[in-house]
Amino acid sequence: MLRQRALVVDDSQATRSLLTGMLDELGFDVEEACDGADAIAVLRKGMTFDVLLVDWNMPNVDGVEFVHAVRNDPFYNKQVRLIMVTSVDEPNLMEKALATGANEYLMKPFTKEMLSDKLIMIGMVE
Repeated sequence: MLRQRALVVDDSQATRSLLTGMLDELGFDVEEACDGADAIAVLRKGMTFDVLLVDWNMPNVDGVEFVHAVRNDPFYNKQVRLIMVTSVDEPNLMEKALATGANEYLMKPFTKEMLSDKLIMIGMVE
């Protein structure tokens, strides 16, 4: 069976490693990007992903800018699922992320169970 593909976008190596390990255990093949600009470069290479997990606060291109860019890309647009992963817990900012095109919101710190619940909510795992 083909494993689903995920892209983890976060400027923290520790967070990328944590998410990569959890996603691998949940059956995903995972690529990493250190910020939104790096992630856009990965996508422009033609790599396809089923889900993108994106940090909010990053240098160069932040999470909201990245989500906006993906949602305005004719190739990805609405196909790919996006989860904003962040410690920002202000309701108006959560609403902004969702309005920009994120499908779900995962608060740091998180557990594998919390991640799995979000993936279930967006139809990525059973």
